[in-house]
Formats: sequence, structure tokens, C-alpha cells
Amino acid sequence: MGFQAILKTRRGRLGLVVVILGMTLLCGLGVLRGEHVPHISLAAEEIPLPFSAPLFGNHIPNTLPATWLTMVILIGLGLAYNRAQRKEGPPSRFQVAVETVGEGLYSFIESVERKHARLFFPLLATFFLFIAISNWCGILPGFGSVGVLVAHHSAEERAIEHGEEEVAGEHGKEELMLVPFFRSANAHLSTTLALAIVSVVATHYYGFKALGASYSSRFINFRASSPKPSPPPADQKGFQSLIQKIVPKFARGVETVVNGIVGLLEIILESLKVLPFSFRLFGNIFAGEVLLFVVSYLFAFVFPVIFLGLEIFVGLIQALIFTMLTLVFMSVATAHHGPEGSH
Repeated sequence: MGFQAILKTRRGRLGLVVVILGMTLLCGLGVLRGEHVPHISLAAEEIPLPFSAPLFGNHIPNTLPATWLTMVILIGLGLAYNRAQRKEGPPSRFQVAVETVGEGLYSFIESVERKHARLFFPLLATFFLFIAISNWCGILPGFGSVGVLVAHHSAEERAIEHGEEEVAGEHGKEELMLVPFFRSANAHLSTTLALAIVSVVATHYYGFKALGASYSSRFINFRASSPKPSPPPADQKGFQSLIQKIVPKFARGVETVVNGIVGLLEIILESLKVLPFSFRLFGNIFAGEVLLFVVSYLFAFVFPVIFLGLEIFVGLIQALIFTMLTLVFMSVATAHHGPEGSH
């Protein structure tokens, strides 16, 4: 039954009226209570606990529950696929969907690095699924909107500095801040930093695994790559012969020093690679949450749905970009760079 057919019935028209009146009532309540709506903390905050938790104390990051939720979803999907695979008969739609995603990821990895595709696939697929599901969890109902009210710290500190105890209490009531219970895992820099560290460390691990000890020559290389100079002809003597002996040795010495400095610079660059890698993912996810917050504040209904759809797409793209960059780093690390293959 289509929407027009439903509207032709009395129950359908009554339901539509109820929905419109409900939306109008919600908008009216929002306008009337707009002065008392607390500020929502857009940054990752600590959730106060009524008890002391091991390793965390009386506070836990509000991105931690989302991280656990993502892991539970991934483990649940893995167990469900394992159970579906053991069943006899034709594969279910769920099994076909999971295998389609897995085959698509493997084909993408194989198109970039055919030789080590099987070696890279488990880690890269984990990166992609974890980041994508974490990003999508951030747009679930309750994320960023359900939490605990706390007094604005800056207001309390400002009042205490001026010695106004009563004003401090008033500020604490007036300037309330909502600390959400749930934030997207990638909205916290520590999560993206951990992912970047794992990516860089795994890249060098696969480099040593594929090339052995020769992989260290990319970073510690105090040898000249040019061939040794041939000695001057025996019939050549004097100052010209001395020049032909000294200049090639001096050039090889300079080349050795330069190669050593370049190797040290490579170590520094590999260490600093973690920062842009983590800030890229964190910045995009945080900016998306801010955009959703602003749009939801300006337009309570219908219009934010468009941006929710865009956030689903952006969350997928960010997971794909992080996975692709890691794949490129691993492909470069496992490539042979000998004298015959240097560029």
C-alpha cells in the first residue's frame, strides 16, 4: 500500500495529523526551553563514574564505550559468519554479503600489491572494518546527545578567582555542559594515534619480513652506492695523477656521508608520519560531528537526514583512505630497492 493510499483512509489521515502536531509540539518546547538547554561538549570528555574502575579511576573517556561497541559488532559479525558458513545448503544473504565485502577488499589489495596480498589482507581488512563501523556508530541515536550534566569548568574557575562563591554557584547552574556518554571512537585523538602507530609499526615489520636484514639499509646506510674508481694509468704521473686519486675518493666519502644523513632523515620522517596519519582521520571525523551538530541545531527535522547520509559516505571514504595509505606504505616497504631497482 502506497503513501497516497494510506492518506485516503481515515486512520492514515489521523496518523499524519498526530505526527504533525507532535513535531510542532517538539519545536515549540525547543523554542520555549532554548534558554535552559545546556552546552554540548563537542570534544572528547571524561565521563564521571559513581565507582572506581580499574585502570581508569573515577572517569572513563566517552569514546571508550563506542570502541567496545565496535569490537562487539566485529566479533558478532565474525561469529555469525562462522555459524552461517557451517550450515549446509545454499549460502544465506548474510554470508553472501560478508563474502562480497571480503572479496572486494582482497581484490583492491591485490590490484595494488599482488605479491603480498595474502600477507597484508588480515590487517588491512581489520583497519577498514574497524574504522568504518566506528564512524557509522557515531551517527547512531544517542551518540553525542545523551549524557550527564556537569558545571562549566571555566565558569567555576573564573568565579573562584574573583572570590565570588555565590556567583560560582549561580554560574554552575546557568552554564551547564552536557558530556555525552557516547562519542565516535575516532573522535578521540588517542584512537587515531593508536591506529597510526600500529600501521607504521606493521609496515616496518612486513618490510623486515619480506626483505630481511637488508631492509635496515634504507635507514642505516653509510656506504657509497657508486662503483669504486679505477686507479689512474701507470704512465700518468705528477699532479694530474694525484688529482685522479684524491677526487674519486673524496666524492665517495661525500656520498657515504650523504647516504648516512638521508637514512637518518628517513628515520625522522617515519617517526613523524604517525602525526599526519592520525590527525587526518581525527580531523575529518570531528569536523563531521560538528557539522551534524550545527545542522541539527538549525534544522530539527528532515534536513539533517541528508547530512546523515553524507556522513555514512564520508565514514566509508575515510576508512578506505586510511586502508589505502597503509597499503601503499606496506607496498613501498616490501619493494626491493637494490642498485638494479633504484630510481
